[in-house]
Amino acid sequence: MAKKPVTSRSGRFFKLAGMTASVAGQYAGQRARRLFGTENDEGAQSESYTRMAGQIADTLGELKGAVMKVGQIASQTQDFLPKEFSEALEKLQKEAPPMPFEVIVAQVESELGKPVPELFEYLQETPYAAASIGQVHRARLHDGTDVIVKVQYPGVDESCDSDLKQLRLALKLGGLLKMPKETVDQLFGEIRVRLKEELDYENEARNLKMFREFHAEDPWVIIPTVIDSHSSRRVLTLELVEGDHVSQVTPARYDQDTINLIGHRILTTMADQLFRFQCIHGDPHAGNFAYRPDGSVIMYDFGCVKKLKPEIVEAYRKVLIAALDEDYQALDRHLIDLGARVGSQPAVDEAYYAMWRDILIVPFDQDEPYDFAESELHKHVAAKTSTVFKYLDYFKPPVESIFIDRMIAGHYWMLKRLGVQAAFRSELEKYLKAVE
Repeated sequence: MAKKPVTSRSGRFFKLAGMTASVAGQYAGQRARRLFGTENDEGAQSESYTRMAGQIADTLGELKGAVMKVGQIASQTQDFLPKEFSEALEKLQKEAPPMPFEVIVAQVESELGKPVPELFEYLQETPYAAASIGQVHRARLHDGTDVIVKVQYPGVDESCDSDLKQLRLALKLGGLLKMPKETVDQLFGEIRVRLKEELDYENEARNLKMFREFHAEDPWVIIPTVIDSHSSRRVLTLELVEGDHVSQVTPARYDQDTINLIGHRILTTMADQLFRFQCIHGDPHAGNFAYRPDGSVIMYDFGCVKKLKPEIVEAYRKVLIAALDEDYQALDRHLIDLGARVGSQPAVDEAYYAMWRDILIVPFDQDEPYDFAESELHKHVAAKTSTVFKYLDYFKPPVESIFIDRMIAGHYWMLKRLGVQAAFRSELEKYLKAVE
């Protein structure tokens, strides 16, 4: 029998409070066992982390909303949480179980002020997609226009602040936050701002229109049109724009030249948004993009958009130039400007920067096409993460640019899954040299 969804603020609080108490108890028990010498090996600690993380991930997945979204961000963010927690949260990247249809209908009618039959010729009961803060249903307007209707889960926006406080407490009491309080404050503050924007579908409608205008001269970038008459703060209706999910981009329909063209267009889109628009699509996972055999790239879900400060974009540009040029003294200075390096600490050993540069720069450091399908860049990064501990006090999560890192990591996985073969150095250098 399916569990009844938790939609009230008090219900969510008690569910999260129960999770917090359980996690805190497990952590206290683990510390006591280590103190008295009954548990001291890393394997036991890892097993304990895995158990706690699994419980947190299950609770977040059931509650959806802000806490689930934080879990998704945490699973993509290095140095935020232990790897056991990030691994447990990866399942939150997949589609969430859907909310009952009667809950969705009630939310649509409450928001739009009319019965569903008056609003739509039909509203399909089976979700088109289910995500962290809402789910999507196909529908048709009475004029025959095929649309998708994005409906926010009830209670999610009202509970955002209390959810975040409770999750932060759970992570703290579980011994899972490995950062100074100031950095945690900044990180959760940034996440809260992005979530508040994402929970406002009127804001997303404005973002969609803004990005459609920015990409107006890029006919190969397709962004759905907003149906204003059927949209509100918690319901967003868009024209139905269909394409192939990355899993459907197969040799039977896409030759290698088309896949490579799509790869170049993904890079161009990403670089244009970062360096020219200084405003980025901040949620680049496979479900938010689709493709067509003519090389078109379709972009969905503009709830998470990050407007970047010009000085952050400039610092990021200089970091990339210094890394390409192997100028590690300049790289150190620019990382401080970016907010990624603690300025009060002495300069970092150039050999440390060289090691990471040699791993991360590979796709952009050659004139021959780089085969993303065969890329093991992520494995090389994982193999070197233990070296981070040597300089733990020298670096901090770059709060202002965390969504740039998220965007680049998300696009790397898309290029890999698509099987793109491309040489990007000359394209990247055009953006790095252009000062607008």
